[in-house]
Amino acid sequence: MCIPILPHCVVVHETLENRGILGQLRAQIRAEVFSALNDPADSRPEVSRENFLINELIREYLDFNHYKYASSVLAAGLYATF
Repeated sequence: MCIPILPHCVVVHETLENRGILGQLRAQIRAEVFSALNDPADSRPEVSRENFLINELIREYLDFNHYKYASSVLAAGLYATF
């Protein structure tokens, strides 16, 4: 969000949004927050074979539709314990 006193801030925001930079930064921040919240001392239950396949199908769907940042965030959560 820009301060109204700085009109160039709006232009910078729109430019970064159009170039996809803001989307990349948002996805990276989400992945880092998830990683920070994922306590390694906290053991997660093993993923069943069926859930593993479902997770992979979702990841492949995201990759196929070029949602690469959403896919990277999903992968960070799925494979954080491997």
